[in-house]
Amino acid sequence: MSHVCQRAVYPSAGNAVCTDIGPVWRQQRPNLTRYRARVTPLTDAQSLVLSACSPLDPVEVDLTAAAGLVLAADVVAAEQVPPFANTAVDGYAVRAADMATVPVELEVVDEVAAGATTDRVIGAGEAIRIMTGAPMPPGADAVVMVEDSERVGDDRVRLIRSVEAGAAVRGAGDDVQPGDLLFEAGTVIRPAVLAVLASVNVRRPLVHPRVRVAVLSTGDELVDDGSPLRPGQIRESNRTMLVALLDDLGCDVVDLGIVPDHEAELERVLRAAASGVDAIVSSGGVSMGDYDVVKAVLGRIADMQWMQIAIKPAKPFAFGRLDGVPIFGLPGNPVSSLVSFEMLALPALRRMMGHRRLARPSVVAVADHGFDRRPDGKVHLVRVTVEWHDDGRAHVLPVGAQGSHQLAATALADAIAVLPDGDGVPAGAEVAIVMLSG
Repeated sequence: MSHVCQRAVYPSAGNAVCTDIGPVWRQQRPNLTRYRARVTPLTDAQSLVLSACSPLDPVEVDLTAAAGLVLAADVVAAEQVPPFANTAVDGYAVRAADMATVPVELEVVDEVAAGATTDRVIGAGEAIRIMTGAPMPPGADAVVMVEDSERVGDDRVRLIRSVEAGAAVRGAGDDVQPGDLLFEAGTVIRPAVLAVLASVNVRRPLVHPRVRVAVLSTGDELVDDGSPLRPGQIRESNRTMLVALLDDLGCDVVDLGIVPDHEAELERVLRAAASGVDAIVSSGGVSMGDYDVVKAVLGRIADMQWMQIAIKPAKPFAFGRLDGVPIFGLPGNPVSSLVSFEMLALPALRRMMGHRRLARPSVVAVADHGFDRRPDGKVHLVRVTVEWHDDGRAHVLPVGAQGSHQLAATALADAIAVLPDGDGVPAGAEVAIVMLSG
């Protein structure tokens, strides 16, 4: 199995450089210990997660269901496109030899529409009226556009512009020849790719299927029924956000709703989910200092690793397997949940679906406002807006409040600025950013 190592601006705590987000891929799965208190560099956490998530086994799907999926095998053309020589314009099929001197009058001996053919062989002094896409008549080697013609009576045409052989003619196989490598494995099937596959009669491409992902939020304090809040309650938002993120990513989402703080119920929900999905994403209950039913249950039934990652926000993160199904345990604070998903879960889920580009697009931008921070051993991930200026470069500004609970400002962000450990980035300096779309 071959693997592509994706480059991205995800530095470890001490370096603001472009680093590999994935490891040198190994076939074996990592040995996941149950608890781990030490601080983990972001790149180490990404490597661990990615190395434990392999592409799903390929399946054949109908072409009508293939949009957005990733090819699991090269596609080699078995047919030529177009299948026959045809006209690129409406006009008159002619012999170029008859067009040496213009204007010239020719006899119109037939008419051919797209989808029709003619057996009439064009002779000297003859023309055939032809519509765009129609096969070239025998004996014709050029087409004069209808704009360069004047009809003379019912059966003659006056042509006022000379043409050379091949003019306005699309040759057989001009686009695709049998044996052409059209697409490599790992190609995302976008609309234009769909059209090419249809044109060469690939009706059931071999693809990596969509990842089926179960999503849940945990906590007795969460409500989503629209009723007035009682003391201590908050409205659920993380699961709503994660469902949308997963849907945008191209996953098949199974929404498990809110699971109360009851160990038996959580265990039942997780075990049932693991029997029918490819991955599980949960929100809440992963902080090192918490006693939470999530940790109690997953620590008992799954092979988990509880991490403190050297980033801010989104320091707590959990990853492991339940009956072989990857589990991504995201923090409960809304911004932390979003950042953890973008930095850790998203690349792994894309890998499971066969993508070659695992991370969101990343660029080096200009900081129009200084980013102040102090050394603390962490990479700071600051939510920013992005504008492209006349200098051809991305320019960024921080959005509002940056607290891990303050999602309203984050909702306005276009990207995450990656600030390595240190004293920040002054205004006018360069800063690496990771886009929140694409």
